[in-house]
Amino acid sequence: MIAIIDYDAGNIKSVEKALQYLGEEAVITRDREEILGSDKVILPGVGAFGDAMEKLHQYGLVDTIQEVVDRRIPFLGICLGLQLMFESSDEAPGVKGLGLLPGKILRIPKKGDMKIPHMGWNDIKIKEGAKLFAGLEDHPYVYFVHSYYLQADDPSIVAATTEYGVTVHASVEKDNIFACQFHPEKSSTVGLQILKNFIAL
Repeated sequence: MIAIIDYDAGNIKSVEKALQYLGEEAVITRDREEILGSDKVILPGVGAFGDAMEKLHQYGLVDTIQEVVDRRIPFLGICLGLQLMFESSDEAPGVKGLGLLPGKILRIPKKGDMKIPHMGWNDIKIKEGAKLFAGLEDHPYVYFVHSYYLQADDPSIVAATTEYGVTVHASVEKDNIFACQFHPEKSSTVGLQILKNFIAL
């Protein structure tokens, strides 16, 4: 069973539907025991960094997430979920992220007539051997919606990048921690393959 962490963030139901479509049992929960008893855990999300961290603290989920990581349960962050895994964000100065991985979330710089948020389909460059992208050819197209992007401190954890005025660290992998800035649940067959790869870990 896969636990989808419920902290009142948007887009949780579409992740649940994608997992169910793949025949996977999923539960939306903020119950510590249910989360820690799951085979895998997903932290999805659409929304603001500061509000999300406040909710995670309010529901006592920060310690639970740390325990998931410490127990080596496969853990996947999606969109805002990726951003929350890092130390800080330009979106909420002074608010500490989960700090599971070293890096910062920066605002996408405005260049010319480039639209922000970065919204729609874009291709990603995949690092060879990245587990989430097994079975996919390089430069598949996936669906993004974000105004802030990850700059990871450790290049070795970056599993995929995309270009949008800057080089966006679009996916990371380290030990049992995985994350995507894009939405696999909205990325058609490519996204379903990524979720299948996570399920199969």
